[in-house]
Amino acid sequence: MTQEIRTLTWLPDGGVCLLDQTRLPQEEVYVECRDAEAVAEAIRSLRIRGAPALGVAAAMGLALGAHRLQATDVTTFLRDLKGIADMLANTRPTARNLFWGLERISTVAEKHRDLSLPALKQRLVEEALKMHQEDLACNRAIGEHGQRLIENGATILTHCNTGALATVGYGTGLGVIRAAWERGKRIQVLVDETRPVLQGARLTAWELDRLGIPSRLITDSMAGDFMRRGEVQAVIVGADRIAKNGDVANKIGTYTLAVLCRYHNIPFYVAAPFSTVDLGLSAGDQIPIEERAPHEVTTIAGVSIAPPGFPAANPAFDVTPAGLVSALITDRGVLYPPFAEAIQALSGSPSVPP
Repeated sequence: MTQEIRTLTWLPDGGVCLLDQTRLPQEEVYVECRDAEAVAEAIRSLRIRGAPALGVAAAMGLALGAHRLQATDVTTFLRDLKGIADMLANTRPTARNLFWGLERISTVAEKHRDLSLPALKQRLVEEALKMHQEDLACNRAIGEHGQRLIENGATILTHCNTGALATVGYGTGLGVIRAAWERGKRIQVLVDETRPVLQGARLTAWELDRLGIPSRLITDSMAGDFMRRGEVQAVIVGADRIAKNGDVANKIGTYTLAVLCRYHNIPFYVAAPFSTVDLGLSAGDQIPIEERAPHEVTTIAGVSIAPPGFPAANPAFDVTPAGLVSALITDRGVLYPPFAEAIQALSGSPSVPP
């Protein structure tokens, strides 16, 4: 049986332990974060990444920060807690789950403000741990719903990393692939390298190798040709934020794949927990897009591939219009167009099926 990947865990003596994804695939190194600032740095530097994982990491970081506060009254405590939440919120702007995690912990703190401060701090830790367990169940539900869409013998193209490394375990898009494989479906995977940070080549390929699922690595620019040759039966990606009309923000290059899928009549699936849906945004053009440092584009593994000082653009995400999405695979079920109606219908249902 494949050993499960421990993306992030809570340390019994107070702290967050996470697998440093910037060191993969060469080294499997775990980093201990002993304060909220260290968690924020890990998020900002991509040591921990992937929308679901960021939600739990942010929740743990806020609970850890609360544990360290020296406030002696609840009013001061909640004020200082908001300061920590704001600091964590400023790490990365696009992933909805990061803000969802912070909002959930902050809501619990306000709801239980009548507890003693030690009891309140412990309650926040318990909530973060609960979210960790819920994410595992959520991912398996996504896998179960999504694997029904995968035909036996299919070749599936992925983009970025949507596996255990992007969650607390199992995965979203890659979780669908895992679930299909575990049910005996003879599938293969084409792994987009995902420039500029190579999450496909470094992370998804590493996970698939551990799982033993037949896979091949391709450059991003090869995807269209493989589709033209009939060698792709489905594309599955994740999401960092989904507007309530079904527009999807995901790793840069996702929009290109969706357009190619439409031209070649290939299903384009998005797998994400329902918590990734931002009901406060009506459309994708309202989603904030993170612009990262140019050196991620002008270098590979620290080696320059462009003339010194040459300017580069580096938007980390793009937005795929809902009209190009075949289905949204969530923990609450598979949603089909029109997505605005489907999202509205599921907005009050449980996160994980009973």
